[in-house]
Amino acid sequence: MSPLRHAPTTAVMAMRGNGWRSLMDKRTIMASPHIAATPEPALTPADMAQLITNPRSFAEPQRVHDALAWLRANLPVSLAVTADFEPFWLITKHRDVMEIERQSGIFHNGDRSTVLIPEKMLRAVEHAVHSPHLTRSLVNMDGQEHRLFRSLTQSWFMPGNVKRLSDRIRSIARNHVDRMMRRGGECDFVSDVALHYPLHVVMEILGVPEEDEGRMLVLTQQLFGARDPELARDAAAMDDPAKGLAMFQAVLGDFHAYFNALTAERRSSPRDDLASVIANARIDGKPISERDANGYYVLVATAGHDTTSASTAGAIWALAERPELLRQVQADPSLIGGLVEEAIRWTTPVKHFMRTATQDYDLRGQTIKAGDWVMLSYLSANRDEDVFGAPFDFRIDRHPNGQVAFGYGAHLCLGQHLAKLEMRILLEEMLPRLKSLTIAGQPAWTQSSFVSGPKRLPIRFEAN
Repeated sequence: MSPLRHAPTTAVMAMRGNGWRSLMDKRTIMASPHIAATPEPALTPADMAQLITNPRSFAEPQRVHDALAWLRANLPVSLAVTADFEPFWLITKHRDVMEIERQSGIFHNGDRSTVLIPEKMLRAVEHAVHSPHLTRSLVNMDGQEHRLFRSLTQSWFMPGNVKRLSDRIRSIARNHVDRMMRRGGECDFVSDVALHYPLHVVMEILGVPEEDEGRMLVLTQQLFGARDPELARDAAAMDDPAKGLAMFQAVLGDFHAYFNALTAERRSSPRDDLASVIANARIDGKPISERDANGYYVLVATAGHDTTSASTAGAIWALAERPELLRQVQADPSLIGGLVEEAIRWTTPVKHFMRTATQDYDLRGQTIKAGDWVMLSYLSANRDEDVFGAPFDFRIDRHPNGQVAFGYGAHLCLGQHLAKLEMRILLEEMLPRLKSLTIAGQPAWTQSSFVSGPKRLPIRFEAN
């Protein structure tokens, strides 16, 4: 059990709801030098903890942003204690997120869950699989093991190899833009374009045939949108740990059944694709295990498109609300690179990852104890006022743009170069063909505290 259970600190008192004024002792003031000048927030810190841990909150991201902004100014390193989750340290400042990410030997991915899940669900997972992780992948590996597994596919995602795919990606992008233009001037950009374009790219790289892409899309949405009633296989099941676990296992079981067959096929007939690399990988001189192979497939098949879909939709949402920005980028396509970076920062599809401290560590006057659970809030770091001028403005002229949506350090996202290339190419193909672009209905965000982006984006457009 975490040492947090036995260490009622000042920050714990804050998150237990004893009122924000109970924070005003020496240690908290040291950690939060601006607290005396900051007006009392609309929510208590305890309410903020509940807000930030509730997946439904992320359907209204501005409320989450407001809470995180107050925490950045007043409690940048705070201990969240709620009824449903094990206590965890919430890290909200860009500098602190990067500091922890740099020290992967001190802050581990694999010791406890790398994603915030309710305590009862966590106990159910540990009982079922004797591990805090339902799957084994790069995300929850550390040290030499992480470096070994990462090296299996790293060359596929390096800038040089990704650039080699440009012509094929451009062809895929052009086909999707053509289909959009045939929709009569209106579409839901998420369901009609954003979900399918990066999915097609990564599935082609992986080696999944086009006719199976729909299946991969549904399973990804069921995995990442497990609490969203529009995307989940059974959102109500998440209120019961046993039923929620069974739902996750069923989704993963469908993934694994598919990829087990793919492994058998690629071992008998290897091809020039990522599935062949994974299927025929050797770890310590032995064939990769079924569990490790499936974890790798699921990671590539889900993270390889869902986050790119979200950021791409974020870019179009921004342009649809800012006609002057659309005209500016159309007049100067060299600005598309800045648009891509800002859309990634603005959307921040992966809201957080969790780490576990392996030793005591002091951060902004607070002592994170060995064994403590730590949340790195990328969503907050990407709105940090100390790093981004006017952080709530959408600005494509941020140079440099220090967004940390892909993480940092040893666990920096393998697919970041591919994601940026896909976005850039799609925008290069689409924007010259638009005379106008506006929002045509009510957009909506996915209800998820882990991976969340636009799930609906109705737009109206006029083609050139």
